[in-house]
Amino acid sequence: MVQTGGAAQSDPRAPRALKRWRRRKEARPSEILAAALAVFSERGFSATRLDDVAARAGVSKGTLYLYFDGKEALLKAVVREALLPNLARIEARVADYEGSSRKLLDEILATIGGVFGRTQAGAIPKIIIAESGNFPELVRFYLDEVIRRAFALLSRVLARGVASGEFRSIDIANTVRIFASSMLFLALWKNAIEIHSGETLDIEAFLGNLVEVAVHGIASTGG
Repeated sequence: MVQTGGAAQSDPRAPRALKRWRRRKEARPSEILAAALAVFSERGFSATRLDDVAARAGVSKGTLYLYFDGKEALLKAVVREALLPNLARIEARVADYEGSSRKLLDEILATIGGVFGRTQAGAIPKIIIAESGNFPELVRFYLDEVIRRAFALLSRVLARGVASGEFRSIDIANTVRIFASSMLFLALWKNAIEIHSGETLDIEAFLGNLVEVAVHGIASTGG
């Protein structure tokens, strides 16, 4: 409010400023999570301090505590923000899909590979593996929230293909683990190894070959 001739008048800038403040407040959790993922990836979970995350996000440590009650809660929120929406989209796609199981498997592997190979979310497996000995609860959380859910999704697609005759009778559980190991390699290479190797992994070629080998390996005779 400003005073003009003794009468209070509204500052015309106030509504605009209030809208900016509201947008900023609403954006803070996502900004903090993006900063946390970047810092966890660079320094590792154990070595990261909440002060580091707050500084990267451009907020105070007190502001960070308004949204997250500690570092483990912050990492869990990072996982939920970066990975679970992708899983939900794939699950919705599988639920509505009526075409070839081979094509659906191709699509799913390409989607997961794209997330792990092209986005910072690919650093999450590295972070979880590195801290598995010190923070077993985080590993159990990742198993429940991501791995088991993804495994169930892939198992469903493989079982669908076996039932339709597109895929031969296979050990579905171990086939899912084989696909997962390829995704893990991609994530670790892009986020931990590549910078030291002098060799850039061609993600498109890698995913293309993975799908080709996978599909031909499980296809029924003449499929």
